[in-house]
Amino acid sequence: MNSPIHITFLGGLGEIGRNCAAIEEDGRIVLLDCGQLFPYRHPGVTSILPDLGWLLERKGDIEACILSHSHEDHVGGIPFLFRQISVPIYGSPFTVGMVKSKLESHEVQIPSFVVVKDNEIHEIGPFECEFLPVTHSTPGGLMTAFRTSQGVVLHSSDFKLDPTPVDGRLTDLSRVSEISKKEGIRLLLADSTNSESVGESLSESEIGPIIEDIFHENIGRRIIVGTFSSHIHRIQQIADAAAKTDRKLAVLGPSMIRNVSLARELDLLRVSDRMLLTEKELKNSEPGKVCIVCTGSQGESRAAISMMSEGRHPVIEINQNDTVIFSSSPIPGNEASIFKIHNHLARLGAQVIHSGKLKIHTTGHGKAGELLALHEASSPELFIPVHGEYTHLLAHESIALDRGMDKSKVLSCVDGDRVCLDENGIQVEGRVSDAYLMVDARGVEVSSALVDQRISLGFEGFVLVRLSIDKNKKKLSEDPFVETFGWIESEDKVGWVEEIIDEVKEVIANALKDGLCDQKELTRLVRRTVGKLVDLETGRRPVLIPLVEIN
Repeated sequence: MNSPIHITFLGGLGEIGRNCAAIEEDGRIVLLDCGQLFPYRHPGVTSILPDLGWLLERKGDIEACILSHSHEDHVGGIPFLFRQISVPIYGSPFTVGMVKSKLESHEVQIPSFVVVKDNEIHEIGPFECEFLPVTHSTPGGLMTAFRTSQGVVLHSSDFKLDPTPVDGRLTDLSRVSEISKKEGIRLLLADSTNSESVGESLSESEIGPIIEDIFHENIGRRIIVGTFSSHIHRIQQIADAAAKTDRKLAVLGPSMIRNVSLARELDLLRVSDRMLLTEKELKNSEPGKVCIVCTGSQGESRAAISMMSEGRHPVIEINQNDTVIFSSSPIPGNEASIFKIHNHLARLGAQVIHSGKLKIHTTGHGKAGELLALHEASSPELFIPVHGEYTHLLAHESIALDRGMDKSKVLSCVDGDRVCLDENGIQVEGRVSDAYLMVDARGVEVSSALVDQRISLGFEGFVLVRLSIDKNKKKLSEDPFVETFGWIESEDKVGWVEEIIDEVKEVIANALKDGLCDQKELTRLVRRTVGKLVDLETGRRPVLIPLVEIN
């Protein structure tokens, strides 16, 4: 009997982000991606990662890490993980270059990297892995065929079936079909992000002419384009449009500068030196002869466009002669921040163009018709939908069932599920933690309790009560001190402070009279008393900070 295969989903199933899975045979693990989820209601948190506790308990069993592509939801957790492990990392040239730079910036010891070329086969841990090219919104995406003791396990990566990609690199569906016919594909794990969208996605090449039209329509105006720093194909289209309208290109934002430099080194981005402006040259250039490409299309507060919109950018001051293009779609959760920037830019006089007005962006994820084509080519025996919100997973499951797969051959999973693949098929055999691991800008873990406190402080304010008790005399040494912010209007503050002081004095006096002089119990009593008062009287629940000293 062949060894079973275990797949542990640490993230990415039921949400867009934290993509991470451990594929295991005979106790040997190959990790597939380790991404982050972008926080939007977690103050002070920079990244939300998979709970890596189970993985770190078994770090001696990890043979390697395969990176499907360079997007943050697939590689954003690598610096945190690789502070604690060091195994070879496999990826395409662009992905490897980006991750190496990321590790250096986080001052993490650099592990060994294995650069993978399209259609290469590598022995990785217990598996033979064949890497197939896929088209996506960043260069070098890789579909991985794992040859295991239980047959071929195919992971699609994020992909689309673009017939005319900017770089000419097509998703190798013909090789998928060939593997299916010669060997059979036992299990398919496939991207579900756009499973609810009918038809096929727009080709990336159709965006270029639209961008060119915008450039021609804005002759004489300065053009600023915000897009993802990893979207090298889009940056190429922007550079081409700039060249055709006699503009120089200025690249702003650390990640944008870093990725453009890397892409040029790898010959993935064709922009000549004479086309590029330095920051000093940008200051002295005629605005109508300039195109700026920068970060901030998702409303990130420290990104270039955000700073421009608030008048904080050290070089660019927005005015009525600017056209600002957002060449991206909002990531769920970022909409409010993005629209706020749109409004700020408009108030400063800029013309704002975004994907809600013109088709200046297309998805990197295949829609339902493309997912069906993958199923037809792979003809898998078994299927688990991955990468997406739960509704996306269910819609992808429906695509497989409508195609004719038996319900028993399709398994719905979520973060934390541990799956067993053996002669009998696939089944969930257990659970690991699906909790959020939250880290700040330093890469230091932030507890959920601390985040909850920050949220409470932000929404309800706080009330601090400090009192000192004379243990021998069994009475307060002085009147309690009360301070509050964010809870009540300033003009009402004095009255409320006096009421809290009177209430606390009475309760403490009675407690001391009854012989209660334990610091913890008196602290609880103050908390209950103040909490009940402010809740009943104002209907709000500020953070309560009772400080009791017994002398």
